[in-house]
Amino acid sequence: MAITFAGAGAERTFAEDASDAFKSFPSISGTRKMPKLTSFNTLITDPTQGGELKDVKLEALLTENGPAVESGLTWRVFSPIPDSDGKLPLLATSEGGSTGFNLVPGEYFVNVAFGRAGATRKIRVPEDGRLDKQVLVLDAGGVMLNAVSGSDVRIPPNELSFSIYSSDVKDDGERALIVADVKPKTVVRLSAGTYHIVSDYGSVNAVIRADIQVEAGKLTEATIQHRAAKLTLKLVAEPGGEAIADTAWSILTSSGDVVSESVGAFPTLVLAEGSYTAVARNKDKIYQRDFTVRAGANTDVEVLLHGNEASNETANAEAQD
Repeated sequence: MAITFAGAGAERTFAEDASDAFKSFPSISGTRKMPKLTSFNTLITDPTQGGELKDVKLEALLTENGPAVESGLTWRVFSPIPDSDGKLPLLATSEGGSTGFNLVPGEYFVNVAFGRAGATRKIRVPEDGRLDKQVLVLDAGGVMLNAVSGSDVRIPPNELSFSIYSSDVKDDGERALIVADVKPKTVVRLSAGTYHIVSDYGSVNAVIRADIQVEAGKLTEATIQHRAAKLTLKLVAEPGGEAIADTAWSILTSSGDVVSESVGAFPTLVLAEGSYTAVARNKDKIYQRDFTVRAGANTDVEVLLHGNEASNETANAEAQD
């Protein structure tokens, strides 16, 4: 397993100005910048509270001393008093960047979310005087994942996916899933910290794991190297011949474990680097061939009708080992 990081831009600051955070996270924020909602301040009229409405301004930073994030934020204001279900009532929301609410004096919980990162603060709106602008620090960054086969063979995006897990292992040996089925070149916003990445190439056994550090205020681009290749199976009468239809396939590891089964003239699959046996069944006859998978070497695996026929008893025994 290998993991590489892009060159000078592998970890870059993405909040240098008010719009940069949005541009660096297109997959979550969308392709069009949302309007600021500060001109649409929400009026809070909680019947449990009373008094003159106060203007509360809110701002979020990726890092302690960074600039304000002006896109891609979701703000929520909650009452601190649980309802009959034990949940805090949601009083108002706003999307965009820096925002503001008109609140009656009292206590509130304010939450801001930026992708999977977020921050919450309890505020008190005074009856007299003004409340200073509330600044919440997200301590967030981003990660963008990709993978290659072998040293530099491009993997089609639809054959590749990632899952992001917590780095901590629970008592049962499992990790908490943070984000599932992340596509290549997709930027995911996360709280700063270490995450466990699982990369799946195809759907058989080409799986790579790696730990990646996400830094606050930076976008980390990581490329994982799969030791695998894509293969097309063919049962043919002669080398380079036409694939024979209605063929059932089983792929066995060198230890005899079945890792894949399919039916078709030329099924395609991805296998991790190693030694395998292809077993083809056609018209009550069984044919087989040993082959080796080398990382990045996408190729056809041809099984010949002549010279590779195995007895049903032998082949079935090998398939069940």
